[in-house]
Amino acid sequence: QVQLVESGGGLVQAGGSLRLSCAASGRTFSSYAMGWFRQHPGKEREFVAAISWSGGSTYYADSVKGRFTISRDNAKNTVYLQMNSLKPEDTAVYYCNAIGELTYYSGSYHYILENDYWGQGTQVTVSS
Repeated sequence: QVQLVESGGGLVQAGGSLRLSCAASGRTFSSYAMGWFRQHPGKEREFVAAISWSGGSTYYADSVKGRFTISRDNAKNTVYLQMNSLKPEDTAVYYCNAIGELTYYSGSYHYILENDYWGQGTQVTVSS
């Protein structure tokens, strides 16, 4: 299994920026696509962004496209999410995880995780 520790969340005003980090350990990090997900209060966890094992391909939910950027540093076993132009609706707990399969249909991304366990997540709160 991959152990995951998310960090970098906080309170920011609308229009501001945050950079999230996800440190992974355990199984070979660089072998897997990685993704960021978020969970709004009372709702199911949703896909935000993903990056291929090499970093050469990235994928974004429509709600964050053009504002968020996912990247990774395989030497540091870390994946990042740069979030710009934040909106109150971005308020959520953000998680990362390894993705085994990612497909796009019916207007959204659908995923199968490579890893059974989630980290503790990091809270992002955007005030209006």
